[in-house]
Amino acid sequence: MQTRDQIYAADAYKRVSRVKKEDCTSYGSMAYKLPILIRKAGLAQALTFVESKGKKTSAYEQLLKDIAGTIGKKDVLLDRARNADLSEYILLTKQVMDALLWYKRFAQSVLDIDASDATLEEGAANEQSS
Repeated sequence: MQTRDQIYAADAYKRVSRVKKEDCTSYGSMAYKLPILIRKAGLAQALTFVESKGKKTSAYEQLLKDIAGTIGKKDVLLDRARNADLSEYILLTKQVMDALLWYKRFAQSVLDIDASDATLEEGAANEQSS
């Protein structure tokens, strides 16, 4: 029997390994930054932010789908984050944060993303929006 952490790690590795070459930087940098965003803004607001960015960048949309699949909330993660009662919201936040630990690690090791890449991507996005 595997632990939840082992299941998340194996699933995240499989999903990160399938990221398209052209999406590596966007996907990896968001995986790197999303835990901080969740801590600052909360789960529902952070996921909604990524969802809105996903309309412009398919890598963000893919990351949301991958995280939802990893924690077993395929197609309902955003809805549950927006409508859950407090105890479910806390559990959902913990599950997403636990999964994101592995996405961040694999973004670093598999996609070769580091903190400076995440910062550079953010700076480029800010310049484009100006």
